[in-house]
Amino acid sequence: MTQHAEREIFLPIALCDKKGNLNPEAIGFARRPIIDSNLSGHLMRKKKWNYWCVYGEEILFSATISHMDYAAVCFVYFLEYETQRYFEKTILIPLGAKVKMPTQVLETIQYKNTEMSIQLTYFNRETHLTVTAPDFDGDPLHAELTIAHPKGDDSLNVVIPWNRRTFQFTAKHHTLPTSGSVKIGNRTFTFTPEESFAVLDYGRGVWPREATWNWGMASQKVRGQRIGLNFGGKWTDGTGMTENAIFIDGHMTKIHEDVLFHYDRTNFMHPWTIKTKFSGRVNLTFTPFFERVAETNAKLIVSSVHQMVGYYDGFIQLDDGKTLHIQQMLGCIEEHVAKW
Repeated sequence: MTQHAEREIFLPIALCDKKGNLNPEAIGFARRPIIDSNLSGHLMRKKKWNYWCVYGEEILFSATISHMDYAAVCFVYFLEYETQRYFEKTILIPLGAKVKMPTQVLETIQYKNTEMSIQLTYFNRETHLTVTAPDFDGDPLHAELTIAHPKGDDSLNVVIPWNRRTFQFTAKHHTLPTSGSVKIGNRTFTFTPEESFAVLDYGRGVWPREATWNWGMASQKVRGQRIGLNFGGKWTDGTGMTENAIFIDGHMTKIHEDVLFHYDRTNFMHPWTIKTKFSGRVNLTFTPFFERVAETNAKLIVSSVHQMVGYYDGFIQLDDGKTLHIQQMLGCIEEHVAKW
């Protein structure tokens, strides 16, 4: 048994109809960010985020601007692989009135207050990610990164339909070469486009009150090729759509099959596995070396994230019958349980 092939979208289309419900013509996936997330209505149920994760040679650096309809949440974190020094700074903006979330994937977005400034400026196929914080784990932080969007690269842009009134558009952009630096106190971490790659997770949708998802991803250079992995579980199951894909030098192979995440909820540091539900097409083991725990309990928003940083090993069968072997590939995997 296998799942059906998902519908591919080739022309720009609006996510929602005039009532703010899901436009059935938007259900499918595209290799370009051509879906306009024109969300409206659905008071308190709309969820929007732009999450960036950048893999440098020495550190992982991440910046997010998100809006939950009744509050905006901005957070920045970094992890130094060798020492496992880790710090995360979060700002909660009640009602989030000053945070404007664009409807296109690659649009400029920013948030600024005295504690922290995050600017994601898109211009001429580059995203300029700038973060400043006067007090970041006791040190001043200044990040200045230039993320290239190579011409001709595919990205994963997919609409997940639970029903006409609850749905999600997600865009996952992988293996984006990144240059620049992150300065924390008197230390400077340099990013080179040959070895440093960024991942964008853009989300716009109308969600149920409670949700659980898994996400596994990696973007690295492997044997001279830019390789990106993107796998999702639980939240897409049974919808007929998946966010499962692999990227090789900018070309996306879409995997039209659910994947199953197996892991120990009593100890997230135990190895995880990701396998395709029906075939043996994907068979990966993820071995963590660090666990990021992000807990939010703000009455309306209750959220628990266990994001692991570690290494993928295993194999993926490609469309042409060849096998992509994965060895010690740095990436992340997570469980997110939300009541929002």
